[in-house]
Amino acid sequence: MRGATGIIVSVLLLGLTSFARAEAPFSRWSAVVVAGDWHAHSGGPTEAFDNARRDVALTLAEIGFDPGSVHQFSVRPGRYPATTPGPSDPRSIHARLKQSAQSAKAGCLFYISTHGSPDGALLGETMLRPQLLAAMIDDACPSRPSVVVISACFSGVFIPALKKPDRMILTAARPDRASFGCGESDKYPFFDDCFLSSAQGARDFMALGTAVQACVARKEAETGAEPASEPQMWIGPALRPFLPLYAFERSKPPSP
Repeated sequence: MRGATGIIVSVLLLGLTSFARAEAPFSRWSAVVVAGDWHAHSGGPTEAFDNARRDVALTLAEIGFDPGSVHQFSVRPGRYPATTPGPSDPRSIHARLKQSAQSAKAGCLFYISTHGSPDGALLGETMLRPQLLAAMIDDACPSRPSVVVISACFSGVFIPALKKPDRMILTAARPDRASFGCGESDKYPFFDDCFLSSAQGARDFMALGTAVQACVARKEAETGAEPASEPQMWIGPALRPFLPLYAFERSKPPSP
């Protein structure tokens, strides 16, 4: 009898383990990744924001997001047929996130790489203001955990409007500081570069946020960029104890 019980317990544990492997923590999350501009700080062209948009989307797939639920947006979508991004405007982004979140209902992620100001983040020809972004995410992803990452100068201005108990917010700078690395020859802005490199060794988004903050501080010190941008991280009290359960999966990137 004892042997039979042991067999039953082993089978149940094997089943639970198989289920855990099949159901990655982010497999039913919706995500949008946005490049909000194509100009360098000099006014000339740069690929930095679209490079970040493309490679952040790939990284999300590597850490467990379903590639079919990761949607990309660009100010120049026709320039990138390989990744087929949509147009970077608030209406299109909101509609896609809301539509995706109706089937991938476990959580939502929003990531934007662009220029910023104390009023918000540049999104094509418009300014994406904190209150508008908060309304977009609240409407598309109600009553579920969410992660919002804003790579832009002065992006700390978004935190007060975006705060929710079940939300994590990571920004490239304090509300009164610029961020760096959006020149004509830069591959990525500093913050995006650190997000991508730090994701390789981070266990979850909390660890990733801490690693990105340290990475940005190192890059700015090495290059003499000042004053320090001081990336900000805010985690809602309802989400904080559960973030360790959202551990990153490790898989090979999808073929281009």
